[in-house]
Amino acid sequence: MRYVMGFEQIDSANVGDVGGKGVHLGELSRIDGVRVPDGFCVTTDAFQRVVAEAPSIDAQLDLLSRVQPDDRGAIRALSADIRRVVEDVVMPDDLVAAIGESLARLGEQASYAVRSSATAEDLPTASFAGQQDSYLNIVGLAEILRHVRRCWASLFTERAVTYRRRNGFDHRKVRMAVVVQRMVFPDAAGILFTADPVTSNRKIATVEAGWGLGEALVSGLVSGDVYAVRDDQVVTRTVATKPRIVRASPEGGTEDAPVEPQRQTQPALTDAQVVRLVRLGRRIEAYFGRPQDIEWCLAGDEFHIVQSRPITTLFPIPATDDQDNHLYVSVGHQQMMTDAMKPLGLSLWQLTTPRPMHEAGGRLFVDVAPVLATSAGRANLIGTLGRSDPLIRDALQTVLDRGDFLRLLPDEDSGPAPAGDAPAPIETDPAVVTELIRNNQESVATLRREIQGLSGPALLDFILTDIEELRRLLFDRRSFQVIMAGMEAAWWLNDQLETWLGEKNAADVLTQSVPHNVTSEMGLALLDVADAVRPHAEVVAFLHRVADEGRDGDGFLDELAGLPGGREARDAIRGYLDEYGMRCTGEIDITRTRWSEQPATLVPSILGNVRNFEPGAGKRRFEQGLQESLRKEQELLTRLRALPDGEQKAEETKRMIDRVRTFAGYREYPKYGMVSRYFVYKQALLREADRLVQAGVLREKDDIFFLRFEELREVVRTDAVDAGLVLERREAFRSYEALTPPRVLTSDGEVVTGRYLRDDAPPGALVGLPVSAGTVEGRARVITDMARADLEAGDILVTTYTDPSWTPLFVSVAGLVTEVGGLMTHGAVIAREYGLPAVVGVEQATRLIRDGQRIRVHGTDGYVQILD
Repeated sequence: MRYVMGFEQIDSANVGDVGGKGVHLGELSRIDGVRVPDGFCVTTDAFQRVVAEAPSIDAQLDLLSRVQPDDRGAIRALSADIRRVVEDVVMPDDLVAAIGESLARLGEQASYAVRSSATAEDLPTASFAGQQDSYLNIVGLAEILRHVRRCWASLFTERAVTYRRRNGFDHRKVRMAVVVQRMVFPDAAGILFTADPVTSNRKIATVEAGWGLGEALVSGLVSGDVYAVRDDQVVTRTVATKPRIVRASPEGGTEDAPVEPQRQTQPALTDAQVVRLVRLGRRIEAYFGRPQDIEWCLAGDEFHIVQSRPITTLFPIPATDDQDNHLYVSVGHQQMMTDAMKPLGLSLWQLTTPRPMHEAGGRLFVDVAPVLATSAGRANLIGTLGRSDPLIRDALQTVLDRGDFLRLLPDEDSGPAPAGDAPAPIETDPAVVTELIRNNQESVATLRREIQGLSGPALLDFILTDIEELRRLLFDRRSFQVIMAGMEAAWWLNDQLETWLGEKNAADVLTQSVPHNVTSEMGLALLDVADAVRPHAEVVAFLHRVADEGRDGDGFLDELAGLPGGREARDAIRGYLDEYGMRCTGEIDITRTRWSEQPATLVPSILGNVRNFEPGAGKRRFEQGLQESLRKEQELLTRLRALPDGEQKAEETKRMIDRVRTFAGYREYPKYGMVSRYFVYKQALLREADRLVQAGVLREKDDIFFLRFEELREVVRTDAVDAGLVLERREAFRSYEALTPPRVLTSDGEVVTGRYLRDDAPPGALVGLPVSAGTVEGRARVITDMARADLEAGDILVTTYTDPSWTPLFVSVAGLVTEVGGLMTHGAVIAREYGLPAVVGVEQATRLIRDGQRIRVHGTDGYVQILD
């Protein structure tokens, strides 16, 4: 066992020996031109030995592993007990000797920093910064040994234990090393971020600087000077008043002292020093291969680097093979799927869509720079996004207004408008819609027949060929004409009726209960399932137990059959799954668990419908929406006829109402057809995964989810897989799950945030996009997992995003607020059809609105008021 390692002995392979901080110091000391104060690490072997010789810790760790992350009292008590044991432990003589030898080599009477370095600290996916303790200006072997024990004990502070529990790290697997490093007594110190921590722009470095030791900044005792540097130029500079300084105390440790009045407003660094520091930072960033958060000290005119760790909060940039500027728009914000996707899901979606898509952070983006380069492209894209997502539109306009990022072509170089972009008008004929739906249904039925019995390379080749059929249906010209006709009719009605009558968002009421909307029909059909469950008390009680226990699989459906009335309930649920079981949250990712695979997901919604509705509510709800739409139509036509040229206005409006009601429902069908196809693919691929597991090629069935489709084809062909790649992809996916994708991202890594350019909302209101008219007041239910929804009639659903899988909840609520969404996204369409006031695109709604608060949703004007 090695108990001590000098920095010169440490490289990236030693993270298990010296922790993240120790490894980075070892690596930093290898970089030419970077000064790192000398030091050594007391290894995790030393920690393990000491813990093993204190047997009471083992039982206490058992108790700690069973404590809930939110049980602060239990965590506080248990962690304090463990810390006392560790701090009082007697170190073995050979360990004391090893530390003493290293100390003698560097100078026993010198001052040292003694800093914790846990094995789960400063990793690419979790920084753990500040979770354990550091001690400065420690002198003498006895004091250093005491502070090594204190560092070990800091592995069990309340904040460190809570952090690990919430992030899924096992207390037993996180071990502690300790860095012992010669002190630098600096004139100034601070932090350097090699990417802007606010905007994420990789080309802008940010320096924070203050007098004395950096602890004054880190602890928040003072605000530091802040410099932004781009291309070796200080582009912004803010010099703070720095009234306090942390410095070395003559008695050991540190002390807080006042700064002389004349120095308080002086800059801690010159511009030349800032630029020199950033150049050092760029060298360190290049060595580690990713943006860094660097702690530095300035003594005399020399910079010393005392730590560097990856910045874990930055969203990755799509990889390119050129140096051009690119401007990326999130696909997930259009598809209502902002969660990270697994590689199989990403690759299958890329095979499905005709547009080139770039990957970053488990999400997909489209580069709109080429479109924005031409005046026609700018007008089209900005105009379209102006209607659907004002935040994306404003972000793009912000980049265009800067004038220095995108290369714009002169109008004469823009070329002719693409031929065939504007589809020919389509007649208002319901038969067109029924034919499109029938063609899709027949195609999926053919797929189900033909895929049966296929396996091995033949299966993968078949799916690849069938994706062409999926694309043919999804991008069918007539299908596109129908969707556009419905949208354009709604826009015409909203624009003209506001002009003629002052009626805002009239189409919202006129599109209630339209025919052929497969998603709204799905929500109403679950009310019918509740009708089959409601009369049977034992069935209802059983389903409550299923919901409480969080059952896996579909075994509970077979158990239902043994209860009075259970057979009818089971058949109703299975009938529903036959029609809609291919759906789930995030359904564009083929790897996500479908309702048919996990029917218990639907149980809370079924029980909510049992509780909140009377029998026959599904049919009544549709009929009420239809009657409301017809009443609104008659009211509007009557008011129009009273205007100058009223008959003509009424006649035009009637034509558009018929058109919108004929075509608006179909808007949801192409995605339903696509997801139906995806589920057939998934079932066949999982059968193939079973074969690969039995053959010993894969360890687990879901390993296939971490392979791209092309890679999976090769695995199936060769019966060989790169297990390391699968493991690496699993770890990467876990890190991506914690990231929030931006709507707009530049190739510099800058997250460009759009704003609503409005001043019509009351003070304090949360502004969003109005997508379904009306005003409603009620209790906010902030829900991020549909399977945990517990809704009462009159509640207002507040969530991150909704896709079709959330529709069963819409029948129970009185209004909708989401963080992500647009005018024609699924949540907006269904909210209008059900007559729910809705505001989407409300930034941070799930954080700013607390569960249980009373709120008022202004769906006509697009804002939310918090009432208590």
